[in-house]
Amino acid sequence: MSASMIDWNVAVQTGTRLVRPGPQVGQAEAREVVAQLRELSRIAQGHVAEFTGMQAEASPAPATIVDRPGWIRANVDGFRVVLEPLMEQMAERRGTGLLGGGAGVVVQAVGSRVTGMQVGAILAYMASRVLGQYELFLPPDPSGRAPTGRLTLVAPNIVQVEKELGVDARDFRLWVCLHEETHRAQFTGVSWLREYVQDQMTQFLLASDLDPGALLDRLRDAADAIADAVRGGDSSLIDAIQTPEQREILDRLTAVMTLVEGHGDYVMDAVGPEVVPSVQQIRARFQRRREGGTRMDKTIRRLLGIDMKMRQYAEGSRFVHRVVAEVGMEGFNRVWDSAETLPTHAEIKEPALWMDRVLGPRAIEAANPDGRTSPDGRTSEADGA
Repeated sequence: MSASMIDWNVAVQTGTRLVRPGPQVGQAEAREVVAQLRELSRIAQGHVAEFTGMQAEASPAPATIVDRPGWIRANVDGFRVVLEPLMEQMAERRGTGLLGGGAGVVVQAVGSRVTGMQVGAILAYMASRVLGQYELFLPPDPSGRAPTGRLTLVAPNIVQVEKELGVDARDFRLWVCLHEETHRAQFTGVSWLREYVQDQMTQFLLASDLDPGALLDRLRDAADAIADAVRGGDSSLIDAIQTPEQREILDRLTAVMTLVEGHGDYVMDAVGPEVVPSVQQIRARFQRRREGGTRMDKTIRRLLGIDMKMRQYAEGSRFVHRVVAEVGMEGFNRVWDSAETLPTHAEIKEPALWMDRVLGPRAIEAANPDGRTSPDGRTSEADGA
């Protein structure tokens, strides 16, 4: 294995060739959409800061507006930043590999192109679904420094969904921006969070089985997962390829991502109808849309772990809603104190466990002296937003 394990050029070429075209709009409308998304992103920054109390970067850059091929290229750039150093480390651990000499080079070159096509095909599928994202990992700027991150909005997907839902375009666009700007606040306002996520990702990837026999077992598990997903089961490729050590790391990584995704979903709804007047209509219609889809679409979502991410939105939002209801936003914001105050997977499912561990019973009683407990919050899912 080496830095050429994935042919990134092939990934981009495959993804941009396979991705479906977005909705057809005129040049004037396209320019208007881009301008409004940039403006609404700026407006959302103020609402997020006021509502959450999080101090994000002082002068954030405007949101980057992309089309579907642009999203694919941006994600390949991010993958290279994260994966290429890890591939070099894994190559050092593996040595010369199973095949040496010219044969090994040929096999590896063919394998890198195949892997590049696989990555491109997955990105092509995702590129028609994602509304926006906060890109944590970017190539260095001309000075050689790694940027802190970039907020990206996928304009054709936002336009397509708002038309499918039949909702107010400005409200929907601002609603999406609230979610994404919450992620910007999380990763720029919490100094240690980005490094923590990257460290967990690194540990996860480096914990891969390098033994050929173990790798064969993983491939058999992956084949079983595909067969189960086609039959309508809950298996995913992500679960199938994990080692025991990776499963432990993934539990931690899943917990923090459930928190940040759920926090974003909570904020985009809870900022209120004063900011997004039709928020209840948008959420109801959006939820119905997410629960739909063809049998094939649902199978692909299970295999790629997208359904798991949808559950993260719902579980994380319920956790935030419950904690804020009982101890207020200031009490909830203790989650950002350090990696030790992050909720575990079990604590996200039962927020009282986190509140007892981090805040203590006295703090909960002081914040909620009459002993009332608010019901769990709304379930919420967003298309990759």
